[in-house]
Amino acid sequence: MTDEPILPPLLRHPQFLISAHNADQWPPDHGAEVAFAGRSNVGKSSAINTITSRRGLARTSKIPGRTQQIVFFRLDDDRRLVDLPGYGYAKVPESLRRHWGHMIERFLATRLSLRGLILLMDIRHPLTVLDRQMLGWTESADLTVHVLVTKSDKLSRSKAQQCLREVTIQLGGFSNAVSVQLFSSLTRSGCTTAREVLSKWLTCTERKMPRTQGEDIPGP
Repeated sequence: MTDEPILPPLLRHPQFLISAHNADQWPPDHGAEVAFAGRSNVGKSSAINTITSRRGLARTSKIPGRTQQIVFFRLDDDRRLVDLPGYGYAKVPESLRRHWGHMIERFLATRLSLRGLILLMDIRHPLTVLDRQMLGWTESADLTVHVLVTKSDKLSRSKAQQCLREVTIQLGGFSNAVSVQLFSSLTRSGCTTAREVLSKWLTCTERKMPRTQGEDIPGP
């Protein structure tokens, strides 16, 4: 079962803005942004492309760790999507991993225009140590998080729903607002809910957001 995709006006004209290696390259901190984060092989770029209906907007690759900078996409003069470097890729030099970690932590803690984080987790390997570290950073920053449990098409419907329930229970241990849904770029399942969350956050005038509820059923 898949969603009938309805593309909100805010997501209809995304454009690459800049790839930033250092904080002084970030766009001016005004308006509203939503960032995407996750392990290097979790399907983050595919999810961005699916949600925006723009094939090739975020660069995908069979080689994990392709996103090596913080990439900003312009939606309009005041709104942006942000693709954070994937984490957990063993072949990346330790010095670069430390740089990414410091940059991501700084971005989450200090970026005033950031309205929330979309955190992607593989349904077959959710809530890894690094996922929990990312959630710890968002908790410290009092940042709202919406989790996409990706590749839900890899499991049967019943097993995917069981995984969703288990992840939801574990996420309840974090003090900041965290919601969760199933998602598949292949079947586009969960796409409508993800778009609704993005649209709500991008039209919010304040960083701190109330908890967002939303669950989608996976593909067959």
